[in-house]
Amino acid sequence: MKVLIVDDEELIRNIIKEYCNSEGYSTDEAENGLVAIEKVKDNEYDIIILDLMMPKLDGYSAYSEIKALKNIPTIILSARSEEADKLLGFNLGVDDYLTKPFSPKELMARIKAVLKRNSSNCNDVFKYEDLLIDNKGHSVFIDDEEVSLTPKEYNLLLYLVENKNIALSREQLLNKVWGYDFYGDDRTIDTHIKMLRNNLGKYRDLIKTVHGVGYKIEIKD
Repeated sequence: MKVLIVDDEELIRNIIKEYCNSEGYSTDEAENGLVAIEKVKDNEYDIIILDLMMPKLDGYSAYSEIKALKNIPTIILSARSEEADKLLGFNLGVDDYLTKPFSPKELMARIKAVLKRNSSNCNDVFKYEDLLIDNKGHSVFIDDEEVSLTPKEYNLLLYLVENKNIALSREQLLNKVWGYDFYGDDRTIDTHIKMLRNNLGKYRDLIKTVHGVGYKIEIKD
């Protein structure tokens, strides 16, 4: 596994690098968002650890440009701890958000959880009418045209499909898709469901609201 560490503080990069190497991960570093984008263009990474407040180009701007290039799981590591910052990150599609000061051991646990979520698959391909989910390629197609989903939207759709016709609470979706207990406003699920429905086009109505519970995807066998 190869990790790209993006932070303007060399000390932070060195700490993360040391812990990653102890887990057998190789690492690469970038001191700002512009360097990170160039690194992504020329290399392949399994996950990115990304600071937000950096010179030249901030983390969210860098993430948006990186996402347009490649679909790489990303964990935000930032001193910005407001709930609004976390929700913005999740709505943009990041996989996790950890605030500074941080525990390197907790960061390693979250890296493992994100890598596991992004590599696990029950079925390589799911197909329903003209909707196709290619789990190996992390891609979704409708009428043979690829649908642009954020990593979080993709994981949410996949979890709904894996539990088709089962009503899932917001708490279940947060815990399973985000991979840990989410302390904040569970309306982030509603936001992601809304975006996912919009991106599914003619299949938007497959996702049903279960009043008083949460959501389910209704697919007849």
